[in-house]
Amino acid sequence: MNQILLITIGGEDQAGVTAGLTALLTEYSVNILDIGQAVIHAALSLGLLVELPEGCSSEEVAGAVRNFALRRDLRVVTSVVSQESYSQWVEAQGQARYIVTLLSRKITSDQLARVTRVISQHGLNIDGINRLSGRIPLGKLPALSKACLEFSARGTLRDSAAFRRELLEVASAMEMDLAFQQDNMYRRNRRLVVFDMDSTLIEAEVIDELAKLAGVGEQVSAITERAMRGEIDFCESFRTRVALLKGLDESALESVAEQLKITEGAEHLISTLRTLGYKTAILSGGFNYFARYLQARLGIDYIHANELDTAEGRVTGEIKGPIVDGARKAQLLQQLADEQGIDLQQVIAVGDGANDLPMLSIAGLGIAFRAKPLVQKSAEQSISTLGLDAILYLLGFSDRYQGKT
Repeated sequence: MNQILLITIGGEDQAGVTAGLTALLTEYSVNILDIGQAVIHAALSLGLLVELPEGCSSEEVAGAVRNFALRRDLRVVTSVVSQESYSQWVEAQGQARYIVTLLSRKITSDQLARVTRVISQHGLNIDGINRLSGRIPLGKLPALSKACLEFSARGTLRDSAAFRRELLEVASAMEMDLAFQQDNMYRRNRRLVVFDMDSTLIEAEVIDELAKLAGVGEQVSAITERAMRGEIDFCESFRTRVALLKGLDESALESVAEQLKITEGAEHLISTLRTLGYKTAILSGGFNYFARYLQARLGIDYIHANELDTAEGRVTGEIKGPIVDGARKAQLLQQLADEQGIDLQQVIAVGDGANDLPMLSIAGLGIAFRAKPLVQKSAEQSISTLGLDAILYLLGFSDRYQGKT
């Protein structure tokens, strides 16, 4: 039977190593079974698994490779791989593959140690680790720095709920976020991203800002907080809060809109999604006036929110039409997916409140963003450390593909 040789080369990166080595191996008519190459700070690591033709001596090939490496001042290790070992390796490709994404402002060895320990303890083997974020300068971190590593792991996961729970515990203890996804065909084939608006696309609850101008800020904020935590019915609380706005001058809406602070990473995320051909939507329990404002500013494709009733230049304290609550958001998400002709697995939903859980639960990728504890615990994924554009990392896009370094 043909022999299999594993070749591993390391040393200072230099031009022509891969070309020269493969040209050398061509003289022996070998087949390449696997190859991997990485460069970290000018340090090269190159591995090849090759099948030697019948009658070809592994010692002769290994000797030629050593001479090649010696001429280039590179280190080399060669070893013969048994047929049994190779067959087991081939069979392993049928195992499920998972992606664990680490998001943080910076990455420490302690974070890596804890994450990889959890992965290992659950019987998964790490096939690869990739840095998706740009290079981090020494010294003081720049404002709003981003760091992201993507782990590709393979194996049989016996208790995915326990695995997620342990990742969440580690993330909470280490000032980072950890996302866990199965690596399937849908991961890079999402087509629609829907967002909650208040405290997701913008760093405010608009109804609270309007309430301050109406002189009922504390009353409304207290109700809003309880509603977002899921302690009281959203529709009931919403009607109560809107009623407290009765008599507010209509000009207050424009005043609040002009002062809205866009959430970190939102503009970059949506412009990148648009470039990549994604459709975007706002599904909000807030007000259409502000959704339209954000649609124009950010380039959102679709909006669905509540229509605040006004008459004679003042807020009436009423809502026109049905309230966009949690159930309505899920219904609208399904409707948009049907209109686009896509599967729900191709939809990403992002929100922070209890009323977002229905849409987060039916989307292929549901993300709790800087969310309340109940929502973080219930959602499939959670991002609290970085801005909204960290979602691009969950899709596997590195900074170099986002127009960054």
